[in-house]
Amino acid sequence: MRRGRELPSGPVAVGSAGGGRIAVQTLELLGVPTREALLDTPQTRVTETTDEGRTREVPEAYPAKIGALVVDATSATSIADLETVRGLLRPAMKGLESSGRVVVLGVDPETAGAPTAVATQQALEGIVRSVGKELRAGATANLVRVDLLTGEPTTAAEVASTLSFLLEGRSAYVSGQVLRIGHGASEAEQVQERPLEGRVVVVTGAGRGIGAGIARTLARDGALVVAVDVPAGGQGLAEVANAIGGTALQLDITAADAGSRIAAHVAQRFGDAARIHAIVHNAGITRDKLLANTDEDRWGSVLEVNLAAQIRMNQTLLDPDLPGGLDEGGRIIGVASTSGIAGNRGQANYAASKAGVIGLVRAMGADPRLAGRGITVNAVAPGFIETEMTGKMPLATREVARRINSLQQGGKPVDVAEAIGWFADPASSAVTGQVLRVCGQSQIGA
Repeated sequence: MRRGRELPSGPVAVGSAGGGRIAVQTLELLGVPTREALLDTPQTRVTETTDEGRTREVPEAYPAKIGALVVDATSATSIADLETVRGLLRPAMKGLESSGRVVVLGVDPETAGAPTAVATQQALEGIVRSVGKELRAGATANLVRVDLLTGEPTTAAEVASTLSFLLEGRSAYVSGQVLRIGHGASEAEQVQERPLEGRVVVVTGAGRGIGAGIARTLARDGALVVAVDVPAGGQGLAEVANAIGGTALQLDITAADAGSRIAAHVAQRFGDAARIHAIVHNAGITRDKLLANTDEDRWGSVLEVNLAAQIRMNQTLLDPDLPGGLDEGGRIIGVASTSGIAGNRGQANYAASKAGVIGLVRAMGADPRLAGRGITVNAVAPGFIETEMTGKMPLATREVARRINSLQQGGKPVDVAEAIGWFADPASSAVTGQVLRVCGQSQIGA
């Protein structure tokens, strides 16, 4: 699959169902070259002869493979508009290059107005999820809902970071998802190649696996990374920090003073005026057992590390007067799990902790006090990610885990890291309260 900060090699085709314009405006802002999308209608079809000598009518084909199709359905309000969506999608289903992208833009159905308009906008979700399951060769499909019908409309600048993320290889393992964009507390920053240049980012559980991948990716984007892990993981932590030019902090995040110790480390290393731009709550543990065999210690240890610790750290770091605390316009990013969405046998404690992270993100993302400070709160929910830990699973179990998603493969730590990088981007100020599944469109809890 195409990964990293790389756009599709083929052109980006753009079409509209209902006359919406924000997709075109956003692509122009990003400087992405586009072409008009083909529209399948009875009048535009061509005759094709099969190998058996039969003839049939097929959609007009693109002259060369396209890299992506962006459909602006933000003004779609009728069943006729859904027919236009179909007509735009059909030529692209066989016209996309490998690792191609389909992105549909709509609005929240609840804001669409008349019942037919609400039904039309809700239908987009069913279309996109189905398309994601039909695409092959690493191609993905996602839906972006913007706010154009209530209050001040979402701007192209506020959409830019999300559309850039979905078109680039950074979203390789994200498919069949619905992303919502609201409004930033201030004017959205421009999308940049190294958006975190000179900004302090804290990553917990950074000594190995997904945490190490997060630290590396954020450092690539210019961040000054504070890598945090337990003392027992000190060697791996030091190796990661040295490799990315970051600093290492050995710390048990369940300690009552963990938040203040992180802040003190930031102030000591980067100066009294330094503040944290983003904290990534990646540290987590599992203590799997059927609930019938789960005692209070096994239950409590998982909830303490995976949920309670980050609640305490957030409360500390959100103090605006704390030296080395979270900055205005800062980012709080949690790591949930698809287990927290669908549950998992033998993981009631783990699923509870990760579902708790999802609830925490939604509550904090809606907090007007944080919005007033420009602070966003989001989370990723990884599915099956290929790590050292999953490598110890039985081969048959691993293979099943790889095959129960639309992309027919496991993800990589960098896929989770890239999603976190999108949330951390200063240009993503209009994205908050979101939980993004990085699961290749898993069939579990779909």
